[in-house]
Amino acid sequence: MPRPVVDADDSKASVRKWLREVLAGREDPEGFFAMCVSVLGHQETRSQFQSLIQPLSAANRSLHAALTSVYQGYFHKTEDDELELALALSTLEMKDHQLSTPGTESRLQQPGDTPSQSSSVHLNSVSQPQGSSHTQQADVRGQRKKKHLAQTGPWGMVCPPQITQETELQKSTNVDKGGKGTTGTSQSAYVSRPPASFSTQKTVLKSDQTMEEGDLNRTEKPKRSRNRRKRREGGGQQVVGLPSSPSAPSPVLLWFRRDLRLCDNPALIGSLEVGAPVIPVFIWSPEEEEGPGITVAMGGACKYWLHQALSCFRSSLECIGSHLIFLKANGEGHGVGSSLHTLRELIKETGARTVLANALYEPWLKERDDVVVSALQEVGVQCKVFHSYCLRDPYSVSTEGVGLRGIGSVSHFMSCCRQNPGSALGVPLEPPGSLPTPAHWPQGVCLDNLELARMPRRKDGTMVDWAFNIRKSWDFSEEGAHARLEAFLHDGVYRYEKESGRADAPNTSSLSPYLHFGQLSPRWLLWDAKGARCRPPKFQRKLAWRDLAYWQLTLFPDLPWESLRPPYKNLRWSNDRGHLKAWQRGRTGYPLVDAAMRQLWLTGWMNNYMRHVVASFLIAYLHLPWQDGYRWFQDTLLDADVAIDAMMWQNGGMCGLDHWNFVMHPTDAAMTCDPYGSYVRKWCPELADLPDELIHKPWKCPASMLRRAGVVFGQTYPDRIITDLEERRSRSLQDVALVRKEFGQFVDKRTGCDLVPLPPRLVSEALGSSHRNGGVAAEAKQFLLPVITRMEFKHQLEDPDADAASNPYNAVLKGYVSRKRDETIAFLNERDFTASVMYEGTQRKERLESDYRRMEGLPTPPAPQGRARRTPKAKDKFSLVPGGVVTSLR
Repeated sequence: MPRPVVDADDSKASVRKWLREVLAGREDPEGFFAMCVSVLGHQETRSQFQSLIQPLSAANRSLHAALTSVYQGYFHKTEDDELELALALSTLEMKDHQLSTPGTESRLQQPGDTPSQSSSVHLNSVSQPQGSSHTQQADVRGQRKKKHLAQTGPWGMVCPPQITQETELQKSTNVDKGGKGTTGTSQSAYVSRPPASFSTQKTVLKSDQTMEEGDLNRTEKPKRSRNRRKRREGGGQQVVGLPSSPSAPSPVLLWFRRDLRLCDNPALIGSLEVGAPVIPVFIWSPEEEEGPGITVAMGGACKYWLHQALSCFRSSLECIGSHLIFLKANGEGHGVGSSLHTLRELIKETGARTVLANALYEPWLKERDDVVVSALQEVGVQCKVFHSYCLRDPYSVSTEGVGLRGIGSVSHFMSCCRQNPGSALGVPLEPPGSLPTPAHWPQGVCLDNLELARMPRRKDGTMVDWAFNIRKSWDFSEEGAHARLEAFLHDGVYRYEKESGRADAPNTSSLSPYLHFGQLSPRWLLWDAKGARCRPPKFQRKLAWRDLAYWQLTLFPDLPWESLRPPYKNLRWSNDRGHLKAWQRGRTGYPLVDAAMRQLWLTGWMNNYMRHVVASFLIAYLHLPWQDGYRWFQDTLLDADVAIDAMMWQNGGMCGLDHWNFVMHPTDAAMTCDPYGSYVRKWCPELADLPDELIHKPWKCPASMLRRAGVVFGQTYPDRIITDLEERRSRSLQDVALVRKEFGQFVDKRTGCDLVPLPPRLVSEALGSSHRNGGVAAEAKQFLLPVITRMEFKHQLEDPDADAASNPYNAVLKGYVSRKRDETIAFLNERDFTASVMYEGTQRKERLESDYRRMEGLPTPPAPQGRARRTPKAKDKFSLVPGGVVTSLR
């Protein structure tokens, strides 16, 4: 059937209409140009496009320049390109004649078919961006009857039927084998790809929209949503990938590590800008990922989350027509040789000349990446690494203009970032609608072969499924991350500022595992948090703490195992393995500690306040080394981040750059995080029947109460592994004072602060640019810097044998229900003081009057009549106001 003739005036009117859409921001320049080529044709667009956009030269210069750039890039062709175009147009006319012949069966292309199996002609048409006009398509195909059949996409994915697109531009011809629908009804479909000039533009390929027969006559373009989240949801629609032609450029290897997301992924968007087929790949190299020494960078819980996240991310890529190749590194040697060898083999198999990835900042991984980039560039492979894992590249943070005073605190770190700003943060990137796929996929391995989720087995052969509760508690997908963020911004964020420490309420975001594995970018999180109605500074500062931890890890690569303050390496730690095992299993006899450790084991997570509670108990009361706690957290936390865990445990172990100015009490801290015992009842159900007042101190319950609750110490609930809390706390404080006194060369005589050897990088910054390349930095350990030191330690140095109770700076935090409660108590205390002064004055006056009456022989005044009214009970059982203002419960 011949093509319908379109009137030239109508075509120009349609173009002007869409030009108004571009001016309104509802269409992009590339989409507008593609529509012009489709409506006006090749020659008319070449001759008339610049005159059509001429009015924009005065009204909107930037848009005019963008359209001119697209026009010039597209029509900058060689004679070979023109000849290829003519051949494609001829083939299109022949194909249209075949389609219009009665009885001719059109065949549906299967993405898995190869050119060697072909028996019919397959044309790659120009891909029109989402939102372009379907008017001319309706004119061309309006007489054809469509029946939508489900078609099978690559890798067994079931995709919705695609729109059959036939445009006047055909870039190349490709022999391919057609496939038949399952019902026997014929239909034709062309999987479109953009022309070469379009592939270099910063354009995200949009998925074809499935349309019913009546929808083909629509001329109105659906409005593009201004809401980023709505666009993100639309980006996950299933589409058929864009296969490359035999003459396509070399593919791009997109190396995924801890950036398993489509939204705001710079490397992913960068692969589209190359204009070549993209091969997503994940390489698992245990020797490299584990880290040196006792780092334990990838524990059992982390590996299990990674397995589930990779499975979800593979599905996300398949929904945009791509696939994720899994490889297990098996190169020669150890360390960097493993991933490098695997990449070399993959490059040899695919012919790729470009490798893109997002940066990792752990020192051993950065060293690995530097070696890989250097080795590949030597053989002509272009490598590019994008920054996205942190808000600020930790290797770009400088202390110039700020100094080193207060280093280790988040305030100092934020001052350094403000004084020495790096590259602009930018706005989050939208997810792509599709990825161009290669003609041949490389051979990978099954995800299970990576052995990330391998479970142990008992002697009888049965499997120990320790991750059962983890699977019930988490959604491992990128969509789960965004859903959890949405829920937090609609509810928990309003209580986060003052009640984030509550363990019995969902007042925290629980987003840390998604941040760790890159399923949610920190930039996306920050923008959404700033866009929320409630913007708590405390929540936003958590991202600064995260960047601070990575900065410290880059300064001190041995942070996970080596104490930064030299004297504290000689503390007299306990080696009681029984205490460590009881702490790990949640059987210490202290309900708050046990509940937190059981939650960690069952779900792989606990909130930040509870991490402080269990860390304080391990270090200050059990006297066990902080390295034991760090290794257990790294093995059991789903968000086990080397930088954050190492910094936290160093600070909690009294040897980090920033001392904790508090020690959490194992029972009194419950007043803040679990005032009514709900948290303990959930994770320690054997104590559920104890009253609120005693559930955190079950050893104080009467025997009759324990019998009624069914609690038997040593049987249903463990006995306390230690009973002398105050004595053990005093001993810990005395040990610190002794080592500080013994190693006095690491204590500043004037301020009493600890002295820490500076790393070379900080020495160079402190001495100025003239010493950056000098030999002074090589002897960095000779430079000692005073760092933040707990006042409790400074005072204890004067009398090392004094107990903790006599120290005026005792750091034990007794807990509080809320800051508002503390303010109320302070106000009532002040009122009590005023009332007591007035009461003493009244009593003194009554005594003088009584003495005067007795001396004068006057009768005693009658006693006041009536009974005093009782003060009502407080709603908060733990808000017992001093001075008798509010009567206590029971």
